[in-house]
Amino acid sequence: MFLADLLTTVFERRYRTRDASRTDDRPLEALVNDLIGATGEVSGVNLARQILSRYGRLEDEEKRAFFRHLAEGLAVSASAVRSALAHYEKGQSKESYREFMEAVEPPRQELIRRLNQVPDATRLLVRMREDLLRLSRDSDALQALDLDFRHLFASWFNRGFLVLRPISWESPAQLLEKIIAYEAVHAIDSWSDLRRRLEPADRRCFSFLHPAMPDEPLIFVEVALTKGIPGSVQGLLAENRDVIDADAADTAVFYSISNCQAGLAGISFGNSLIKQVAADLALELPGLKTFVTLSPIPGLVRWLENEGIEYDPEDREGMRRRAARYLIGAKRRDGLPLDPVARFHLGNGALVHQVHARADLSEKGLKQSGGAMVNYLYDLGKVTQNHERFAATKAIAASPEIRSLSAAAEEIQAPGA
Repeated sequence: MFLADLLTTVFERRYRTRDASRTDDRPLEALVNDLIGATGEVSGVNLARQILSRYGRLEDEEKRAFFRHLAEGLAVSASAVRSALAHYEKGQSKESYREFMEAVEPPRQELIRRLNQVPDATRLLVRMREDLLRLSRDSDALQALDLDFRHLFASWFNRGFLVLRPISWESPAQLLEKIIAYEAVHAIDSWSDLRRRLEPADRRCFSFLHPAMPDEPLIFVEVALTKGIPGSVQGLLAENRDVIDADAADTAVFYSISNCQAGLAGISFGNSLIKQVAADLALELPGLKTFVTLSPIPGLVRWLENEGIEYDPEDREGMRRRAARYLIGAKRRDGLPLDPVARFHLGNGALVHQVHARADLSEKGLKQSGGAMVNYLYDLGKVTQNHERFAATKAIAASPEIRSLSAAAEEIQAPGA
């Protein structure tokens, strides 16, 4: 590690020194075109550094113009693809296949790879894609450009490159600050609040990191070790709760999963994270027999209102029935569950296990789900079977209790019920 860091430092100083006297004031598009055609290592690194530096100072309209240049000026050549395909069809040789591969890959993919030569470029490119996602909503061409970013990021952030790291109260302050900032499910209000989630013996936190972004969590999960399955996040996060020994716990509760990088939207880490953490905890603590989430139901209230179904957060049984019906009965046009959290966990092979009323009484929890929450059960012996069945048939794995509650809700599915 020391040698790698030393070589990186020498490399950075070498190119930074050479770059200092070679500032290029030409339009950014000209630098982009030169980088695509660059043949020398030093010149390529210098160009990549200047492009990334210049891009970072652009306003939104300038960024949109930069993306338009990549989308329109560095796209696939249809005529080159047709010609290469004709050669390939005549004879499927190594040469014809190489020609076809080169033709179907747009130059902007090579540009992104060359930009990534610069130290810290991976982080900057993730930020660049975050801009692209934000600025491309009304442009088919820019959305097509995003497919190239997504294609490359899916390889660069492959599970094989990710490092699973435990996060504790002893972790570097810089990393802990980002855990506070990125928490997306249950806001962390203070350092004391964070300490209550990390320091006790019955709490765990794990994050995926990438070697090119060692101080930037990609996704993290907070875990509570409990006796039995909890039905309230207030109880899990209470200041005066009773702490138990980790060895006394029989249940691991994944109560908050937060994606940290908007520029990595659509690049899936969560399924690997939960399964890896569950497997690691099972080895560390053999007494753990149950692995569940305590998850929000973010689309429940919107669905109830759209369907004209009345609800009362104080009516515990009524809310449980409505939540169960929503989770296994409300579908998108493609047949997948309407709820995004349900799609995520069911796609991972989990089972809809229990629902709870008045489980999240925060302003956000009441607004999104009338306070209801759900446990998704990760049965390590069945997650693969459940995942494959869901992927093939969109069949939802659910407990008998959930199916009974959903059936009982049939009578309240009419407007005004």
